Amino acid sequence: MVRTIVADKKLNCEYLLGQFLDESHFDTIIDEDCNFFGPPSCGLIERNDCDDTDCATCPKGIDEDTVIFILRKNFFTEDEQLNALEGLKGAASISFNRGLAAGPRNETDSDRDWVSDLQMSILDYFSNPYGNLFNEDNVANIYETYANANYIPSPRGFVWLPSKVKADGFDFDVWVENTKKLTFSEQEVEAELVKSKYISNTNYAGAVHSGVAGWYDRYPRIPYGRATSYTEKNPEKFALAFPFLQKLSAAFSKLLPRRWAFQKSCIEKIDQAFHVPDTVFTTITVNKSFRTAAHRDAGDLHEGFSNLSVLTNGKKYSGGMLVLPEFRVAVNVRPGDLLLINNHGGIHGNTPIVLEEDDAERYSVVCYFREKMLELGDKVYEDARFNFVESRRTDKDHPEWRSMWNGTSPGMWTSDEWYAFLEKELGKDALIKYHPESVQKSFTLDEFF
Repeated sequence: MVRTIVADKKLNCEYLLGQFLDESHFDTIIDEDCNFFGPPSCGLIERNDCDDTDCATCPKGIDEDTVIFILRKNFFTEDEQLNALEGLKGAASISFNRGLAAGPRNETDSDRDWVSDLQMSILDYFSNPYGNLFNEDNVANIYETYANANYIPSPRGFVWLPSKVKADGFDFDVWVENTKKLTFSEQEVEAELVKSKYISNTNYAGAVHSGVAGWYDRYPRIPYGRATSYTEKNPEKFALAFPFLQKLSAAFSKLLPRRWAFQKSCIEKIDQAFHVPDTVFTTITVNKSFRTAAHRDAGDLHEGFSNLSVLTNGKKYSGGMLVLPEFRVAVNVRPGDLLLINNHGGIHGNTPIVLEEDDAERYSVVCYFREKMLELGDKVYEDARFNFVESRRTDKDHPEWRSMWNGTSPGMWTSDEWYAFLEKELGKDALIKYHPESVQKSFTLDEFF
């Protein structure tokens, strides 16, 4: 028997982002097969001919557009779980870049100099300053708000660049006092200068065991599609998880056929080398005994769906329920269960994970399609991009070479240097296919006539 629940409302829980969730954030625990839907829409905005007056019972809302999660208990066999664990557990390495999901941090985590909540609030204010009716000191009010927590790191996970701060003798509090005296427009300029010059543009988090198996899209500092580090180094071990992942994908196709079909159509648009065979997944996030704070997932296909399960090494643990505070529910996902969930659109996080036996491990496995994979060329083309970056990075005679250079620079992908490299590497046809702008011909009058 599958329980069906239709929520009557969705709460605003933005204030919880980055914070840990517990029993105070839910009223109901789901521990049975369940289809859970968000508040239905009777289409009044789009349709003028709707006669329904009670949106809470409108049948038009009970479809794949409003599904929040589907839980199926004891879906995977013990052997399937053990093989998946062996194939995926190695991906969960120490990570410092899980952002809001890693939760609040201590100032000294991993010896990083975190930008505090206070500092981020002041920078946000100077980025968009405003007056008030009582001529109060807005900055003083911010300091007062954080009087007992000035240096709690911001959940946004940014750090100061120590070399730049030290070289310029930058002191945040002195800068604040000087900036207060400027005009609003000057304050905006100052705030952007500090953000761009003294704060790393990489978002960090506290140390957690979390990693990625499968494949990844381009990133500014790694501008080519590629296998994740774990998959590249352990292809045979990763393949042990394929039967588990294929069974999960097949269940997805039956439970949410329209969303699966869309994700399948996207899989068919990318090179088969960039996804798990016979699935609709490009990427698998693996978290080891990691209690996530309230967050939304990013990077996954907007019209797709996250597929989640839990694996263990057989040792006893408790907790780790997935909380959806916007609906005041917690899902008790246990080893072998299957959960299809809208992690992209909904805020979620875990209750505390208690490892009750020595060496106990609890892994959550989240499978999805990374939306930006659609921007990739075929594997041969992405490999050529990698080779180009590496050729620049290792060439000390390159005019842009410098110590610790990663081989990238603005405009490199529309440069004659890249066009010549690609043509030499893959031929003229590949150059025209991926960069038709490189071979535009300028006709002379004689050619025209």
